[in-house]
Amino acid sequence: MTDTPGDAGAPTLKLVLFDCDGTLVDSQHMIVAAMRDAHAAHGVPLPERDRLLSVVGLSLPEAFAVLSQGDLSYPVAAMVDAYRLAFNRLREAEPPEPMFAGAREVLDALRRREDLVLGMVTGKARRGVDRILKVHAMEGWFSTIQTADDAPSKPHPAMVLQAMAEIGARPEETVVVGDTTYDISMALQAGASALAVAWGYHEIPALERAGADLVVHRFEEVPGAVADLMARRRRVTS
Repeated sequence: MTDTPGDAGAPTLKLVLFDCDGTLVDSQHMIVAAMRDAHAAHGVPLPERDRLLSVVGLSLPEAFAVLSQGDLSYPVAAMVDAYRLAFNRLREAEPPEPMFAGAREVLDALRRREDLVLGMVTGKARRGVDRILKVHAMEGWFSTIQTADDAPSKPHPAMVLQAMAEIGARPEETVVVGDTTYDISMALQAGASALAVAWGYHEIPALERAGADLVVHRFEEVPGAVADLMARRRRVTS
């Protein structure tokens, strides 16, 4: 492993932080189904599918607050509880959320590199993350995991800041990989680079408007894009 970032002239730890839903795993079927059940349980009209997927990545209270569109009568807390019940029920009945093509293979290669440290920054609860890692046999692959249980909702930068502090990584040696504008904003506010993926739940133009440094279209492009972004930052800061 590399030396401590504070050592003069020493190489810094390189940290790659991955979002989960929409970036590593395709959970849209289960999310939409749980949203449908939660809305039905409280007699609230169900938004369009695209609207539901637009809040993926936020913590549940923040997601339902956004869906409420400022309606003070919207039962945010009750919807959060109903969603959790529905999601837990579906999680037991349905197959696990599948990983996107190439995700597991690329992560496996990246985690074996001595110049990189992998982490996760996600709006999922810790319980959900633990399940994903277990069913896909990836326990122990991420050196830092920041969840909705640990920090304010995205796009607040706390998850990235906490991950960097835990690992001892500088912003210029940190890349956040995500599929939503919340991921992009979170990364940039923390001073990290923002790598957007095109296969998730937000459209490419929105990701570019949010300030994504690069957009990749296949998971196999991630390692090269990470190296490119870190090289750019080194040139700027040298």
